[in-house]
Amino acid sequence: MQFIFFNDTTRLVRIHPATTTHGCKVDKKPIKHLEERLFELPEGSFPWLKMWDDGEMGLTILVSPMIEIE
Repeated sequence: MQFIFFNDTTRLVRIHPATTTHGCKVDKKPIKHLEERLFELPEGSFPWLKMWDDGEMGLTILVSPMIEIE
């Protein structure tokens, strides 16, 4: 599965390291204003997303693949 994040904030968005350790493939460079970033998730999963403000460090995003449990 693929997920595209579009940075419509006026700030730089950093990618949390757990994004890749949780199984997403992504270019880990910070996402600039008006830039898109492709996150590739394992097949059969969907993205769980959290973004927060780290104060002076700026915004951070965590994308984690989730699997639906029936």
